[in-house]
Amino acid sequence: MSFLLAQGMTGGYGSVDILHDCTIAVEKGEIAVIVGPNGAGKSTAMKAVFGMLNIHTGNVFLDGEDITKLSPQDRVAKGMAFVPQTNNVFPSMSVEQNLEMGAFLRRDDINKTIEEVYSLFPILGDKRKQNAGELSGGQRQQVAVGRALMTQPKLLMLDEPTAGVSPIVMDELFDLIIDIARTGLSILMVEQNARQALNIADKGYVLVQGRNRFTDTGQALMNDPEVRKSFLGG
Repeated sequence: MSFLLAQGMTGGYGSVDILHDCTIAVEKGEIAVIVGPNGAGKSTAMKAVFGMLNIHTGNVFLDGEDITKLSPQDRVAKGMAFVPQTNNVFPSMSVEQNLEMGAFLRRDDINKTIEEVYSLFPILGDKRKQNAGELSGGQRQQVAVGRALMTQPKLLMLDEPTAGVSPIVMDELFDLIIDIARTGLSILMVEQNARQALNIADKGYVLVQGRNRFTDTGQALMNDPEVRKSFLGG
């Protein structure tokens, strides 16, 4: 079984189903990306994996354990971390306070993890006393990811991590995502910049109307003529 296996998910909001028999899997140390057109159910699939909405059919397994019925907080305790697209930092708190908030479930010494985050994101170390709301968009995303890493997760989930940032910052964020995966962490990412995301992905999922349309390695999807024509601009 894959490290993360969200199998046959059908569900959505209230009585409206957005996902239809959707399956997402991620191996240890792998980058998996979910792409597709607007309204395809990409973020909904991510929220379903994290337990933020109910699925009537399907199951979610993490490291072989069925976590389908667990709350998001309980999933964090099991090793999941989720970075939403917006409102993902505490703007009136300092960078360091934001990181400390990420460790709210921990009862051990968090200072070593804070230093590891500063090593991964040196600019945050420089700005540790500055309020997160005063940072650039790319720096705020680093704070959000850093705060998620404070939980010492096994699976890091990123919803549109490059939304609203410049192309240069986007490239930097993708490089950092690769560096994080190299530490052995599994990453599941929803991304609107499909071409760039598939370029760094070990595995890619193309969703259309809440259903799996294509599943393959990132490179294979990049080279697939139908995927290129329909979803990558030719």
